[in-house]
Amino acid sequence: MNKYKLGNKIVTPLKPLAERMRPMSLNEFHGQTHLFGEGKPLKTMIEKSSLSSFILWGPPGTGKTTIAKIIYHSTNSEFIQLNAVSSGVRELREVIRVAQENLLHDKSTILFIDEIHRYNKSQQDALLSSVEKGEIILIGATTENPSFEIIPALRSRLRIFILEPLSIKDLNNILQHVLNTDELVSSLNINSIDTDFLFYLAGGDARIMLNIFEAAIFQEIEKNEIVISKDILENIIQKKNNLFDKTGEEHYNLISAFIKSIRGSDPDAAVYWLARMLNGGEDPLFIARRMVVLAAEDIGNATPNALVLAEAAYSSVEKIGMPEARIILSQCATYLASCPKSNSSYNAIDNALHDVNNLPNYSVPLHLRNAPTKLMKDIGYSKEYKYPHNYEKNFIEENYLPTELKKKQYYFPSDNGNEKNITERLKTLWKHLKKY
Repeated sequence: MNKYKLGNKIVTPLKPLAERMRPMSLNEFHGQTHLFGEGKPLKTMIEKSSLSSFILWGPPGTGKTTIAKIIYHSTNSEFIQLNAVSSGVRELREVIRVAQENLLHDKSTILFIDEIHRYNKSQQDALLSSVEKGEIILIGATTENPSFEIIPALRSRLRIFILEPLSIKDLNNILQHVLNTDELVSSLNINSIDTDFLFYLAGGDARIMLNIFEAAIFQEIEKNEIVISKDILENIIQKKNNLFDKTGEEHYNLISAFIKSIRGSDPDAAVYWLARMLNGGEDPLFIARRMVVLAAEDIGNATPNALVLAEAAYSSVEKIGMPEARIILSQCATYLASCPKSNSSYNAIDNALHDVNNLPNYSVPLHLRNAPTKLMKDIGYSKEYKYPHNYEKNFIEENYLPTELKKKQYYFPSDNGNEKNITERLKTLWKHLKKY
């Protein structure tokens, strides 16, 4: 436990700084103004004492547990806290029994379940009836997307409130509150703090910020004047808290932002999200694989070389590995983002598949059929097929679709990049069928 110099005495606090400074009321709570601003849902729920069951979904250190306890302190309810890692159906049944007894005395019961996403289906099922009947007011906290981790039957009975990482302004407000109100910290002679680096290390997590800050104070506690510099903070934590889970939702959020940045022709955003993924430990081959798909789906024939480069990047990353692979990925990502874009090839196959799935299987026209035997030739297979290379410009206007789809068009080239030339050529070739 950290020790502080308070006057001439050395004091050992019973609780860590983050726990000592946990807000007990809305007035002390910082951040999440979209939920606690004037007229916003959670504030209204607390002020009007109209509690209903809900899920708090957000990254660590954004106030989920604190919000649950603030709600408890603002009501006359019994508050029971469980952790989904260490509790199961037996504990839930006992809570429900207590809640039913409380109702006989007109007292409500708040059940706060931390990491509720860790409950399996049977454990979540055990909550359904009591939540629906209002026997318990369930407050669940999760860092995972409830769409994936909470069963639909339970999710439909709960409101979902999304918590955002704390802003620099929020973190600064919390830090100033600590400096001004905590008995131990306010007694120290703290000359300066590298707040920019401290907030950077926190990554939007108030608990991490306060833990680092407390450790830094402890490291310098014997000095008459405390200076919390970047060097001191770097000694406390060697690497920024990087919010990334290769199997969780943030994995999908970051790759989505990366792909959409390339699709949107923003190489700066693309390389930023690439750096975020690599720094978080993402598999470089996963990133390279997604760029190969993107090269065909979002760039296509507007820049045909994009697919070639993406495939070369994948092969190179596989051979080279990290850390050098980052350079290859960066080259590919910035090139793809800078290319003219077209999703015409992607749309073409989907349009064709739609017809294949919804229309009859029309016969292949006789002139397009292969005729390897005399019988096939005699009944007309391959008859009247016109070999394009026998004609000027290696083209003859011919029907290559089933007769019923003769004028059907699936591929609509864009006016971007190389596809503009493709459009002009196809319009010239197919002028009689009036395609393109």
